[in-house]
Formats: sequence, structure tokens, C-alpha cells
Amino acid sequence: MHTIPKIDIKSAPNNISLRDVAFGYRTQGSRSVTEIARGINACAKAGELTCLIGRNGIGKSTLLRCAARLQDYSDGCIAVGGRRVEDLSASELAQTISIVLTRRPETANATVEELVALGRAPYTNIWGTLKEDDRRQVDAALESVGMTHMRSRRALSLSDGEMQKVLIAKSMAQQTAVIILDEPTAFLDFPAKVEMLRTLRRLAHEQGKTIIMSTHDIEIALQTADRIWLMQKDGIVEGTPKDIVKNGDLKAYIGDNGVCIDKDTMALRIENIV
Repeated sequence: MHTIPKIDIKSAPNNISLRDVAFGYRTQGSRSVTEIARGINACAKAGELTCLIGRNGIGKSTLLRCAARLQDYSDGCIAVGGRRVEDLSASELAQTISIVLTRRPETANATVEELVALGRAPYTNIWGTLKEDDRRQVDAALESVGMTHMRSRRALSLSDGEMQKVLIAKSMAQQTAVIILDEPTAFLDFPAKVEMLRTLRRLAHEQGKTIIMSTHDIEIALQTADRIWLMQKDGIVEGTPKDIVKNGDLKAYIGDNGVCIDKDTMALRIENIV
């Protein structure tokens, strides 16, 4: 069994902090930015799995893209280990933050192994030559998501769920202190979702990684996350799953629609089904 080497968390810049962040989007042909969120404050800590939840269109994906510096934010500060993300060089960023998006990559003709090996790009030479340690990282990442047996398959032949596992393996192979994932369980069946959340939680706990993922699977998030970011129009409510259930923030988000939350098991129950 391959083991992914642990990061030296004493020197790795792990924590992500958001302070009074504002962001939005620019429509095609326009110079102005339509703001969708302001006053966002939150912190994701090393060694924890943080789940970001909120309504569609609230700006979850945009926020994650800003944190990974795929998109600029208009105000405030997003910092990793005390350094603003925009102050990191391209090389430092690639070795600090990896991101998994829901869209398929353009390298669909590559094999699964080749796609995962792209995660080693920040550490290889200009020709992308893999050394023994790089190959060990790729092997360990494939094994972690249960895709070793598909290493020779062409990526274009994979289902959406299989592709998502490969992209997560690529992120693991990149060996960053921070992993950001946008809806990583969107195309997975229930057993695969549970397995993936357990894998991410284990990576956070055992390797001191800071992992932030957005999800609509509220019940799974409540039962597996160390910390919840509940994104609302006026900012983010953050806390442990029990915190946001106990203080009523989650109930306010779900609404008065007959859904009850068990405060002990974090299970959701629908009442009065006819």
C-alpha cells in the first residue's frame, strides 16, 4: 500500500483567512464589476475539513476561485499563512494551493495516470520528467481514490464521477498544503460520496492539510466536516456543525419546510410526508 508522505506542517503555510472580502463578476464587453458579495470573513484551519454550503447563486464557486487566485476579488484580503494570495509567485502558489473544479479538463486524450501526473508539474523540470518520488506520489494518489486499476484508461472514456476522482487524485499528487474543491461529490453516488468525504477528512487530519470544499450535500457535510461555512447574502456564518445547528443558523437557511435536524446525529428528517 502506497503512503502519501506527510507535509511538514510547521513550515507549510496552511491556514486561509478571509477579511472583509468583496467580489463579483464582469459581464462580457463591460468594464464594470457586478458585486455579488461583500464583508466576507472566515478562517479555514490546518488539519480541518471545511465545508462551504449555501444557496445556488450565492457566490460559493466565485469565492473559491478567488481564494485560489483564479479570479480577482475587489476588496478586503485573502491570505494563506499570513501572506496575501496575490503576493505569492506562480511557483509558490502552485506548491501551496491546488483546486478541483467540476468541469472536465482539456487534456481528455491523456490517460488517467498522465492526468494525475500533471499534479507533479510544480516540482519537475521544464520537460515534465518524473523522478522516482514523483511516481510514488502519483501511485499513492491513485490508490487513495480507488483508481489504480484505471490508470491506463483514456480520460475521455471516464464517467463524470470517475473523472472527479481522477481530478482529486491529481490534486493529492500536487502535494499542496491547501486543497480547494468545488462540488467534488456532485457526480458521485452515495457510497462514493461518503468514501470521498472520509478520504478528504483523513488527509486533513493525518497530513495537516487545509481542505475547503463546497457542497449541496448538507447532511453528509454535517456528519463529516470539522467546520462549516454557511454563506449568506450578508456574509459567512462559520462554526462546527453542532454550532450552526444549535444556534439556529442552519434551520434559518433550510427554512420552515418540514425539515428537522437531529442535534445529536446531525441527520435530517422530513416530516408530514403524505
